[in-house]
Amino acid sequence: MFKLTGSVKLIKDTVQVTEKFAKREFVITDASSMYPQDILFQAVQDKCSMLDGFNEQDQVEVSFNLRGREWTSPQGEVKYFNTLDAWRIEKVGQGMPQGGPSDMNLGSEPAPAAPSASTESAEDDDLPF
Repeated sequence: MFKLTGSVKLIKDTVQVTEKFAKREFVITDASSMYPQDILFQAVQDKCSMLDGFNEQDQVEVSFNLRGREWTSPQGEVKYFNTLDAWRIEKVGQGMPQGGPSDMNLGSEPAPAAPSASTESAEDDDLPF
């Protein structure tokens, strides 16, 4: 699993490649180095819709897997291709990501609130110290 933070440069429409396979490409600009890089990602199948709430110029963090494959041309030449398969995208500085719960918040229920000192009285305190 990898993560990249940057700004959304482009979000393409979903393309139905075959009857059973759909993908949606988008580009993130990584400006963390001296020379900004435009990185192409793809979301596939049910993950295509996770891009619906995003706009160009949004600052995001993308979680993705690096995938590679071999292809042999009709002339017998072997080539290799890489894809960056995005499985989560979230706006930088906001809570719940698009695509699923975060690693730290796997439950669907909020954590119970701790009682404040003002709601507890000294009589309720049964600690020996």
